[in-house]
Amino acid sequence: MQLIEFTDRGLYVAAADVYIDPWKPVNKAFITHGHSDHARYGSKSYMATHSALPVIKHRLGSHINARGVEYGEEVIVNGVKFSFHPAGHIIGSAQIRVEYKGEVWVASGDYKVEPDGVSENFESVKCHAYITESTFGLPVFKWKPQETIMDEINAWWKSNQEAGKVSILAAYSLGKAQRIINNVDHSIGQVFTHGAVENVNEVIRRQGKKLKETTRVVQGQKPSLYEGSLVIAPPSAVDSAWSKKFKDFSSGVASGWMAMRGTRRRRSADRGFVLSDHADWEGLLTAIKATEAEKIYVTHGYTDIFSKYLKSIGYYSAVVNTEYTGDDIEIATTEENSAPK
Repeated sequence: MQLIEFTDRGLYVAAADVYIDPWKPVNKAFITHGHSDHARYGSKSYMATHSALPVIKHRLGSHINARGVEYGEEVIVNGVKFSFHPAGHIIGSAQIRVEYKGEVWVASGDYKVEPDGVSENFESVKCHAYITESTFGLPVFKWKPQETIMDEINAWWKSNQEAGKVSILAAYSLGKAQRIINNVDHSIGQVFTHGAVENVNEVIRRQGKKLKETTRVVQGQKPSLYEGSLVIAPPSAVDSAWSKKFKDFSSGVASGWMAMRGTRRRRSADRGFVLSDHADWEGLLTAIKATEAEKIYVTHGYTDIFSKYLKSIGYYSAVVNTEYTGDDIEIATTEENSAPK
């Protein structure tokens, strides 16, 4: 029996009766971060980092039985040692280290290795076995520096402003939206947010995290109020009747998938910006090498291709089927669909 088993409920540490990011209700769920494919409702108890827990409670309900821990804090369950380490994906995201009888495994959750100025910076954790995502596990995915992408967004925003247009940028309400808010040039104009984004912003601000100023879009405001501004909204809202209130606007999408030809056309956006909260090809390989792990288990994304490549360079590697989806702009969370318009 291996330390972390791959079951129909999720990643299971049998010796502690703990599941990591389970996709079905369990007794004890240890959660890497607050995105809906990793933090799901119905479990009897939850554990996550202190900085991840407020958003998890916002999404799953304040009544859930949940405990927060510091990064690096050791939690022992039935002799199994657990600790949470920064994943660099979004605020509060963690890789979960599991140690038992001298054997160490790490479940990565979702991660990126480039600092973004908002999330806690990625931290390498040495282990014997590493469970890694591979959302962008193809060589074609090679990210430009964040500063370069923000310069592109700023230039697009300025151009639209000069033409008297509103700039509507599609970005996930948790993670990417806050990253853009804190890194675009606010001297250009006012930054507005869709209700789903601003709801998350409020949770993050209440926990003491610094976010630059934003204004919620509400019904009844005059279209002229938004002229020349930047509006950040979930992907589901940009293609809906919600966006019609802005009259003359240009739409953009911030996603790693914009690196693939044709994706921008399929979403009918005017501009695509290649910005992801996941590691690119080189980032994945860099993170894996730093673990010094002998076994690599590959989940969600280009699993077969990435695992095959890892084998070709000398790793033991196997594909693990999960219900995690990664940074998929075509998926709209329930919160995004139901948030105040």
